Amino acid sequence: MATTSRALEVTVISGEGLRVDRRRPVKKNAFVIVRTNSQNSRSTAASDDSGGSSPAWNEKLVVEMPPHAWFLTVEVRCRAKSGDKVVGTASIPASDFVGGNLPANYLHFLSYRLRDGSGEPNGIINLSVRVKGAENGVGAAATCAAAASISRPWVGGAVVVGKVAGGVVTGVPSRS
Repeated sequence: MATTSRALEVTVISGEGLRVDRRRPVKKNAFVIVRTNSQNSRSTAASDDSGGSSPAWNEKLVVEMPPHAWFLTVEVRCRAKSGDKVVGTASIPASDFVGGNLPANYLHFLSYRLRDGSGEPNGIINLSVRVKGAENGVGAAATCAAAASISRPWVGGAVVVGKVAGGVVTGVPSRS
């Protein structure tokens, strides 16, 4: 299996209900930063000067995604006289657009809730993601899919154990 990064074609389509400091709607100059969890790969969409709290960018960005990357981070910001303000951020798991039995170059249309610095909901971002390229008829997402499908240990509270059926214990994780 190859260990090189893959190019993601991310089209930042639009935003909905964007607010500055959760109080006042964004009036203009909203822009988007898209990056993987490695700090080396980052792209920026041009600002929307007239979209208000529901800007439309419709801009294609290409981001390199290394095979070990777990998330694609989308951050919406607003230019102001006092400097750029973060409107909201969404972390998109790689498993949402890689892996599975999808054809090569499959286009995923995705919408995510943005969260502000306090973790409160602050608008929605609409985008599409396509993993570019294919190798020998195999889906282009093969390398990223391997990273996204590695089993990770469950981290959380206690496990609620159900009944024993035929010597096998079944359980459901619960948040404590």
